[in-house]
Amino acid sequence: MAEVADGTVVDGRYHIRGRIGSGGMADVYLADDTHLGREVALKMLHRRFARDQQFVERFRREASAAAGLQHPNVVSVYDRGEHDGTYYIAMENLPGRTLRDLLRQEAPLSQERAIHFGIQILNAAGFAHRRGVIHRDFKPHNVIVAPDDSLKVTDFGIARAGASEMTETGSIMGTAQYLSPEQAQGQPVDARSDLYSIGIMLYEMLTGRVPFTGDSAVSIALKHVNELPQPLRELRPDIHPALEGAVMRALSKDPAHRYQSAEEFIAALEEARVVIRSGGAGGHTHDWAPVPPVVPPPVDEERRRRWPWATIVLLLLLGGALLAFLLTRPDQVKVPNEVGKQADTAALDLGHAGLRPRIKRVKSDKQIGLVVAQDPPAGRKIEKSSTVTLSVSSGPGFTSVPDVTNKPVAKAIRLLKKRRLFANTSFENSDTVAKGLVISTDPVALSQVLVGSRVALVVSSGPQLLPVPNVVGKKKPVAEALLTDASFKVTTLEQSSDMPKGEVVSQTPAAGVSVAKGSRVTITVSKGPQKVKVPDVKGQKQSDAQKTLTGAGFSVKVVKSDTCDSTVDGKVIDQSPAAGTKAKKGSAVTITVGHKTSSGPTGPCGP
Repeated sequence: MAEVADGTVVDGRYHIRGRIGSGGMADVYLADDTHLGREVALKMLHRRFARDQQFVERFRREASAAAGLQHPNVVSVYDRGEHDGTYYIAMENLPGRTLRDLLRQEAPLSQERAIHFGIQILNAAGFAHRRGVIHRDFKPHNVIVAPDDSLKVTDFGIARAGASEMTETGSIMGTAQYLSPEQAQGQPVDARSDLYSIGIMLYEMLTGRVPFTGDSAVSIALKHVNELPQPLRELRPDIHPALEGAVMRALSKDPAHRYQSAEEFIAALEEARVVIRSGGAGGHTHDWAPVPPVVPPPVDEERRRRWPWATIVLLLLLGGALLAFLLTRPDQVKVPNEVGKQADTAALDLGHAGLRPRIKRVKSDKQIGLVVAQDPPAGRKIEKSSTVTLSVSSGPGFTSVPDVTNKPVAKAIRLLKKRRLFANTSFENSDTVAKGLVISTDPVALSQVLVGSRVALVVSSGPQLLPVPNVVGKKKPVAEALLTDASFKVTTLEQSSDMPKGEVVSQTPAAGVSVAKGSRVTITVSKGPQKVKVPDVKGQKQSDAQKTLTGAGFSVKVVKSDTCDSTVDGKVIDQSPAAGTKAKKGSAVTITVGHKTSSGPTGPCGP
């Protein structure tokens, strides 16, 4: 993609200050998060990747997984999004330099510094592996080294998204130097592939070079599959055999022969560090046996008279041998008590006592790295330079997180207990998961975790309850907008009413009632007053006419009209409105009723 100009605001939030790096798949910019007021590193994908929908989908999925990795040795992912036809990740911006830059300037590193770096990288890898995330692209370029030599690993997520891209010559040549044999062959990979790549990084830290180089990514990949790396001690004789063994095991071609977890690899590096610090030689012992006493030759009968002298000589010889034994036997030392101490402290204690430590990793409920037993036991006297075996806790072992999503919380807790795991529960509203069922877990299902770990359960408290706003008396469009903005669905009915046309007459549920977010609220809107036909009451008696009109929903107004015609006396002779016309229900109908008198409207009645 074209370079993003300084001053550009990405996605309405990230103000670009300048480009700070570039790679095969993305450019990295220093930016200010204008929403949260913090500095971030913004990784912008090249456009050719943004046009690949499969790549974009992998990128989104893996970036989401990476955002959940909160660990001291993992660069935090804050946000992801889309801008100007491509995609970005907003990450923690760190002071320091990449491990690649450090190795260019300072390699080879000391054994202890390489171990220190390796353990931090493996801590990040192990944390991600237990949450089901494989990095797939461990290399010095993806490790940030702070001034205090603390490390953070970056690019969890984007590495998998770009796993199929093996056509670049720049960045991919660099990547090929750290590929595992199974990656080179296009086979499925798991956590052990990452451990191989970290082994390559340690090899480079210790020697200043990678084990395999070539003219192309393909030639390097083939060497990973077919060739053995040169032993470390041929390149650097001062490397301790324990450290060489730890690194070379990680570089096994067959994943089954490597460490099976990051924790195993860490344990081997820690053991190597212990023996390096104590000056030990890997636990060798030396046997010593005294010279047997000299047996005098047989004495013949003729010389028996001289036996006292022979006896004296023999005693002198035996005494000399005994003195030689006492003078030359190795010093004896009392074994100190190291149980309950950290392994490196215990190893130093033994070294100061003139003994050699040997580390044996054992599963235990005790803290990782703690000495839980020793052989020989404390207090026993043994020869100086003898080996003392320290049984060091590697923790209680690992178990997988069961899949408890969409299960009742009580059942989920029982399933976790069966795996010797504990639950931390929290609740949140959900429109899709029923109340009381588990929405999600952290770590996710099938992740490998230490026995005794806590698993966070997010449990549904059902849909969010919201109060229904009062919309009675409001115009229909206003009422519908208020309800929609409050996250409710609206059903509208109409009916005649004395209220003005278009106003809400009633609502269900009533105003103020709390119901689930997304529930349906029914409003009834006025069509205005109802109009009905005026019945024909002409010729009816006044009382009958009044009953007819009130029964039809009208009020009645009576007007008397004098008449000489006795046949219409007390009967309706006129009405207004006229029969058959429509009038508002409840309105008045005026009826004119005949009234017989002696004189009509025009004068006296007939004779």
